[in-house]
Amino acid sequence: MNKIQFIEQQTSLVNKAIENTVALLEEAATIPFIARYRKERTGGLDELQIASIRDNERKFEEIIQRQKTIVKAIDEQGKLTDELKTKVQNTFDLLLLEDIYLPYKQKRLTRGEKARKLGLEPLAKIILAQKGGDPERLAESFVKGEILDEAIALTGAKDIIAEWVNENGALRNKIRRLFQRKADVVAKVMRGKKEDGEKYADYFDYKEPLYKIPSHRLLAILRGEKEGIISLKVQPDKEEALSLIYEFFVRGENNATAFIKSACNDAYSRLLMPSIENEIINEAKLKADLTAIQVFSKNLKQLLLTPPLGSKRILAIDPGFRTGCKLVCIDESGELLTNLTIYPHAPQNEREKASAKIAQLVQAYKIEAIAIGDGTAGRETEFLIKKIRFDRDLDVFVVREDGASIYSASAIARKEFPEYDVTVRGAVSIGRRLMDPLSELVKIDPKSIGVGQYQHEVDQKLLKESLDDVVVSAVNNVGVDVNIASSYLLQYVSGLSTSLAENIVKHRQEIGSFKSRLELKKVKGLGPKAFEQSAGFLRIRQGDNPLDNSAVHPESYELVEKIAKKLKLSINDLLNNSDAIDNLKQTDFPEVDSFTFSDIINELKKPGRDPRKKAKVMEFSKDIRTIEDLKIGFKLSGIVTNVTAFGAFVNIGIKENGLIHKSNLSESYVDDPTQFISLHEQVNVEILEIDIVRKRIGLRKI
Repeated sequence: MNKIQFIEQQTSLVNKAIENTVALLEEAATIPFIARYRKERTGGLDELQIASIRDNERKFEEIIQRQKTIVKAIDEQGKLTDELKTKVQNTFDLLLLEDIYLPYKQKRLTRGEKARKLGLEPLAKIILAQKGGDPERLAESFVKGEILDEAIALTGAKDIIAEWVNENGALRNKIRRLFQRKADVVAKVMRGKKEDGEKYADYFDYKEPLYKIPSHRLLAILRGEKEGIISLKVQPDKEEALSLIYEFFVRGENNATAFIKSACNDAYSRLLMPSIENEIINEAKLKADLTAIQVFSKNLKQLLLTPPLGSKRILAIDPGFRTGCKLVCIDESGELLTNLTIYPHAPQNEREKASAKIAQLVQAYKIEAIAIGDGTAGRETEFLIKKIRFDRDLDVFVVREDGASIYSASAIARKEFPEYDVTVRGAVSIGRRLMDPLSELVKIDPKSIGVGQYQHEVDQKLLKESLDDVVVSAVNNVGVDVNIASSYLLQYVSGLSTSLAENIVKHRQEIGSFKSRLELKKVKGLGPKAFEQSAGFLRIRQGDNPLDNSAVHPESYELVEKIAKKLKLSINDLLNNSDAIDNLKQTDFPEVDSFTFSDIINELKKPGRDPRKKAKVMEFSKDIRTIEDLKIGFKLSGIVTNVTAFGAFVNIGIKENGLIHKSNLSESYVDDPTQFISLHEQVNVEILEIDIVRKRIGLRKI
C-alpha cells in the first residue's frame, strides 16, 4: 500500500484530490492557501479535509518508520524471513504491528525466559502438542540440575506456554475486539478517599459499558484515578475471554487439558488482560481526547470570530472588590491613553467618587463604549456604570476576561507595556478584546482562554496542533490589515513565520505604510513563496489598487482587469456592482477554472467583507443579582460561555453560570451540542433546577 492509497482508505476522499493535496503540502503550501486558492486542484476540499490528509500522511510516515525499525530489529536477531518481512511491510495498523513484533521484542528476564534457560522449552512444546502424554510423566525426564523435581519443571513449562498464549497475534486481536465490544468501565472509590474526592462522588461505585461511555465521563474518571481517588478497571467477562483462549489452545479432552487451561488462565490474568486493558484504555482515552479537542476547537474558533466592535474609543474596566477596579482609556487603535484605580465596592464603597471619575474620563477622552470584564465584581460594576448619567449615549459591554491575567504577565504584554503593571495590561486587554477579539486573543495560549473541557488531561501535542490550526484558520478567514496588525497576529497569516511577521512590522515602522501588496516583496526575507501564500490574506486599505483590500489573490488581478474591460468599467466601479457582475459567465473566460471564477465573482460583490457579525450589547435581567434571587420557572436572557460534550454553560448575569444539559437544548434528540448552540450565542433560558449549596443552576433553552 502506498501513501495515497493509505490516505484514501482512511479518509474516503477522491484519489486525485489526495494526490494533488499531498503535492501542494510537499511544496510548502499552507492549508488556508490550498483551501482558498487551489480549489481547482483539490476539487474544492475544505480546511478540515485538507488537514485530515496532512494528518494521515504523517500517520503513514510513522507507520513506515515503525515497520523499518521492526524489520531491522528482527533481522539483527537473525530471525527475519521473507514471509515475516512481507507481513510486517503489509501491516498498516500500529497495534497489529506490535503484535507481530511481540515474540521478537527484547525484554527483561521473564519467568518464561528463565524457564527456557533451564532447558524447559521442549517440555512446553510436548505438552502443548497434547498428544496424550500425561504432563507429570513427561516432566520426569527434565528433572536434573537446577530442576529439582517435576513440579519445578511443570511450573517452568507453564510459564513458557503462558508467554506463547500472550504473544499469539491472532488471539490478541480477538481478545482486543472482545474488550472493544464487551468491556465494562468499573470505577470504585479508594479506601479513605471519599471526603477528599467529593467532586468524583458520581463515580464512587460506577459501571458502564466501554462502548457507551461519553468522552467527558471517561476523562473525569481517568482524572479521578490519576489523583488517587478512584480505582479503575476496564474488562470484559473473564469466562468469555478464557473461552476464546481455550478455542485457540485446548484440543478436546486429553491428559494435558487441565494443565493447558491453567496456563491459559495464568496467561490471561498475568499477561494478556493487563496488556490489552492498558491498550484499550489508551485507545478509549485517545477517542475521548479527540472528542474533547474537537469541542474545544469549535469553541475556540467561535470565540476568535466573536463580533468586533471596531475602532472606537473604549473605557475598559478590570473589576475587583478589595483591590479596586482598574480603569484604562484606549484610543481607536488600541493605544493606552490613561489609567487609574477606583474603589466603588466593599470594603471602601467609594461609589460617588468612582462614578464622578468615570464620567470625567468618558467626557475627557471622548469615550464611545465601555468594556467591563466578566470576572469578580463584574456584575456589581455593571450596575454602577448603568446608574451614571453620561454626557452622551454609551453602549456597555460585558467582556469575557479568561486569559487576560495570563496575557498581562506574559513577555508579549511586558514588551507592549514595559512601564505598566499587570493590572493595567489586563484592563487594556479587556478593552482591546471588545474592539477586535481576534487580534487580542492570538496573544494568549488558547488553553488559557477557558473554552475547553479537560484540556489538561487530553493529549497535549494533539491539542496544540488542533488549536494552532484553529487560530490559523480564523486569522486567514478574516484577513489581516497589514498596516495596523501586530507581529503576533501577522505570524498566523498563511506563509508568514514569526521572523517574517516581525520584519513586516519593522519595515512598516522604517518605511511607512504599505501602499500595495507588491511592496511586501521588499520586506527582508519575504520571498516569492511567502508572498504567494500570504498576499491574498493581507489587506491594504486605501492603497493604490482597490483589489489589495479584497480576498482576490494578486495572481488573479489580470483576470479581474479582463472582467472590468469586458464590462467597460474601472476596477473601482466594478467592485460592489452586483448588477453588472451577475451578467458575467464563466464560459466568457475559458482560461480560468470554475472554482476560481466563482470565488472571484463572490469577492467582487463584497470585497474585503469581514465574515464576523457586529458586536451586540447583552442585557441581563436587572432584578437578578445572586443565585438566591432565582426561582424555578424564571425566564431569563443569557450568553453562552462554554459548550461541552454534555451541554452548554450560560452566563445569566450572576456569579454562577447555569448549565443547559444537552437533553434540554432541543425537543429532538441531541448528540452533539455544538450543532444546536454556539459559544457567545445570546439565548433565552428557563430555570429548571437550583442547588444553592452546590452553586448549580439547571436551564432549558427556550
